[in-house]
Amino acid sequence: MTFDVINPATEKVVRSVPHTSLEETDAAIVKAHKAFETWRNVAPGDRARLLRRFAELVDAHNEELARLEVENSGHTIGNARWEAGNVRDVLHYYAAAPERLFGKQIPVPGGLNVTFHEPLGVVGVIVPWNFPMPIAGWGFAPALAAGNTVVLKPAELTPLTAIRLGELAREAGLPEDVFQVLPGKGSVVGNRFVTHPLVRKVVFTGSTGVGKQIMAGCADQVKRVTLELGGKSANIVFADSDLEKAAATAPYGVFDNAGQDCCARSRILVQASVYDRFMELLEPAVKGVKVGEPGDDATEMGPLISASHLGKVASYVPDDAPVAFRGSAPDGPGFWFPPTVLTPPADHPAVHEEIFGPVVVVLPFSDEADAIRIANDSEYGLSGSIWTQDVGRAIRVSRAVEAGNLSVNSHSSVRYWTPFGGVKQSGLGRELGPDALDAFTEVKNVFIAT
Repeated sequence: MTFDVINPATEKVVRSVPHTSLEETDAAIVKAHKAFETWRNVAPGDRARLLRRFAELVDAHNEELARLEVENSGHTIGNARWEAGNVRDVLHYYAAAPERLFGKQIPVPGGLNVTFHEPLGVVGVIVPWNFPMPIAGWGFAPALAAGNTVVLKPAELTPLTAIRLGELAREAGLPEDVFQVLPGKGSVVGNRFVTHPLVRKVVFTGSTGVGKQIMAGCADQVKRVTLELGGKSANIVFADSDLEKAAATAPYGVFDNAGQDCCARSRILVQASVYDRFMELLEPAVKGVKVGEPGDDATEMGPLISASHLGKVASYVPDDAPVAFRGSAPDGPGFWFPPTVLTPPADHPAVHEEIFGPVVVVLPFSDEADAIRIANDSEYGLSGSIWTQDVGRAIRVSRAVEAGNLSVNSHSSVRYWTPFGGVKQSGLGRELGPDALDAFTEVKNVFIAT
């Protein structure tokens, strides 16, 4: 069985990719399990050197990987270059980990007590279609560094860069079967990661609904999971903020990657006393977002990923929708949707549901307590922004908003040096940062009587 990969900007077939069968998935998992016994015993310095070599090859192929992502996913070329660079950087960061995977010596009476961080075994990484390269790297880099082997399933719509990364890993010298890429259906390959007893952990990024199914399935084997799921993040703009900067940057906090970002600040909360002025400043910023050919260096936003997803996003903006203003998008082939700003009532579906497209709602609030109440009125809690020049307020609101990642006077969510993940129905566990290897190891305690 094969799957036609479609360029979302042109609707043309890029390539037909064979799907991995259930039998092939089982065989790959068994091979990964056998390779684990060798890989875990590779000297830490040698494992580090292989990961650095992998990073250097990714860097050498940055433009190739970026162009492939433009063609497969419709990402802007600027974003795609950053994404390939992020894979390189994450590999370099975790290349330092094998030689720094320290245990502890714990004082105890009657002997010596030490701990070891032991790798888990085979790790199944399930990657979404919105950021195929970096999210893959956030899973496989620390898993490999900790001594695990990895089977990776890219999204059906966007397998091409993952396949190429698998080839580069082999070119870098990673032993055969240590890192395998298995394109295919979630119901076949992804589900087998959940049910196969030799897969010791599943890392999943995607929708909350599917994440719940994976979590329930893994419970049967008490299998470990990391889940990075949906979001409906708030961008809170206080009256004392740099209003011009807040308005100028707000579109890029939600329309980046055409809004197909779980960290998108898709709810803008604006203090009522400056609401009208903010909207005056926001309109030209939204209309100034350059939507067009993803391969053009000047393009800031590309198309949505598929025709079906375009239909889902459009369903939130019917003819009678409370549209404040919109940007522009190309006509003709491609899954285009213009940047759109809504001013709906508080009970509107667009206020609470994850649209996952270039649609943002703007809501007024009265004071700090009201802003926190509205921001927390969501089943999600992944990211968000706070705009204020009052340091005390920034700290108070940061502590009060229920989210795993917040930024003040910024829309940054992900830095590979720091932990990333959500609360509530936005996920379980943390990726990236110095502690990521804890999620890919078990602590073994050893007492030696003296």
